Amino acid sequence: MLGDHCSLPEDQALPSQSPQTGLCCKMVLQAVSKMLRKSKAKPNGKKPAAEERKAYLEPEHTKARITDFQFKELVVLPREIDLNEWLASNTTTFFHHINLQYSTVSEFCTGETCQTMAVCNTQYYWYDERGKKVKCTAPQYVDFVMSSVQKLVTDEDVFPTKYGREFPSSFESLVRKICRHLFHVLAHIYWAHFKETLALELHGHLNTLYVHFILFAREFNLLDPKETAIMDDLTEVLCSGAGGVHSGGSGDGASSGGPGAQNHVKER
Repeated sequence: MLGDHCSLPEDQALPSQSPQTGLCCKMVLQAVSKMLRKSKAKPNGKKPAAEERKAYLEPEHTKARITDFQFKELVVLPREIDLNEWLASNTTTFFHHINLQYSTVSEFCTGETCQTMAVCNTQYYWYDERGKKVKCTAPQYVDFVMSSVQKLVTDEDVFPTKYGREFPSSFESLVRKICRHLFHVLAHIYWAHFKETLALELHGHLNTLYVHFILFAREFNLLDPKETAIMDDLTEVLCSGAGGVHSGGSGDGASSGGPGAQNHVKER
């Protein structure tokens, strides 16, 4: 790193410098080096509250889109289309797109940089098939999500693709569960990896995907407003002109609003 080469070894110090002057220079160089390393640090590490500024809320970033299409019109159920078919088609598409979006920053999301699946002041846990609570790193959580959703969307008994096959009675509840987990992944990308997304110039894609996903979920009540309250500030900014999505904050465990909200971690 650049910072590692900023300080001079003691045997190369300039002889004309007094000990006090040399010490001051060394302290300045160390301070600069520390700042450079901090600027290159990967997100979701231990950072002071002052550094937890939400870059994704800055106006020049929230304006980025890959299309100006009115997604409110796009998410509405078309006439003569079965509701479950519409839910299945869109859920599968969102799964692929969110998986692809995450893959662009996956090399930065490691067990070291993201030791928990954290978003703002909330920490998510995975629950296995037996309902056992599993604490895991963010990449492990995302892997659990993508693997479980992949298994569902390719199961003919759950997401039928052949003519004459019927959807299970629990289909809508399964779709809600999928959307809940996909929302966690999107929220984590914004919270922990927006800097990398910005560097890759993919924030327009991320914003567009987020707006489409949220409006679709709200159209069919697939996400509990309490679940999405943690990202209400972003939703308000991105979706205010794309269908009138209103904040769903209600002060539950997912909300990050209010003074001192960052002072303790909530679990889900």
